[in-house]
Amino acid sequence: MPLVFVNLLQSTGTKGGIEIYARELYRRLGERPGEFSFVGYASTELMERDYSWFPGEVIDSGISGENRLTWAFGELFSVARAAQRAGADLIHGPAMFGPLRPPAPLVISVHDLLYFSHPELMQTKLFTEPVKWMEKRGAAAASRLITISEYSASAIRRYLRFDDDRIDVIPLAGRAPDPSVSVGLSRASNLFLAIGQRSPYKDFATVVRAWAEIPEDERPRLVITGSHGDDPLIPLVRELGLERWVELKSWVPTEELSELFATATALIDSTLATGFSLPTLEAMGIGLPVILADTEVFREVGADAADYFTAGDPADLARAVRSLASQPERQQELTRLGLARSAQFSWEKVAEQTLESFRKALRQG
Repeated sequence: MPLVFVNLLQSTGTKGGIEIYARELYRRLGERPGEFSFVGYASTELMERDYSWFPGEVIDSGISGENRLTWAFGELFSVARAAQRAGADLIHGPAMFGPLRPPAPLVISVHDLLYFSHPELMQTKLFTEPVKWMEKRGAAAASRLITISEYSASAIRRYLRFDDDRIDVIPLAGRAPDPSVSVGLSRASNLFLAIGQRSPYKDFATVVRAWAEIPEDERPRLVITGSHGDDPLIPLVRELGLERWVELKSWVPTEELSELFATATALIDSTLATGFSLPTLEAMGIGLPVILADTEVFREVGADAADYFTAGDPADLARAVRSLASQPERQQELTRLGLARSAQFSWEKVAEQTLESFRKALRQG
């Protein structure tokens, strides 16, 4: 049985969608017949967390995924050495990176190439060139690349010059659609939700500014979750006098986030650049309408099951919010369309297609 060595150095509890991907994928792989066995190479942070979702032995790398210097050395060199010691037949990097000289066929999951396509939106400017170099070197060593959208596949072809026949496009999934959700579900008309870390590419400033464009007698509540430490949106909220309407939260427990998803009018995703949109499918799966920035990748994920606004345009987002808040029938239509759309994606499909990518890599040698 081939042994897959899984690089989990980026699983630290702070990496958002990339960690969700690794966790949900390997949970599903553990539920399948034993075609492959797995061993995980974990960050020190993961070793202190619950990793019971991983379907095999988990090795403590002794490497912090939050210390950029030791993490980078681990990605480039330590993963290869540990994989060789483990007798790996295949190496999987589920979080963008891989070793310089892998001792076995290497498959890397490349979620996006924002450091190439949108360097101006990256928080860590000094980290941009090193990350680009590491992503290039990983791709050069890889047998195959998995990516999560056609949009990201086009970026891989453009920036990494990777052969198209070695790219596997495997879209992600949200939770399975909830069969108990009624299309006629009555949601609050005065609560909108946005979630995510305060990176520039998330463009939460546009969301806050949109609220200032909505007349006070129509202005709903807005909750934005996901900040770390001092929230950079606080000065903007105060400047615009929106304290009564806009609530800024840090990372919230799963139970609280689920309650927000269950009661909000809609989820807003203003992201300017990304490789996919897990929150969109999560929302659709429970019947929560979504309003998305009108970008290529969001059209790929949301199709006709979302409302859209011009990316970066507060006035157009205000229009979309006012329109949806005043139309219960449109909310119900988006619930119906969203449930149908989310049903087209599943983690079981992700798992099966990933196994096929592994098989191809082993055949390539």
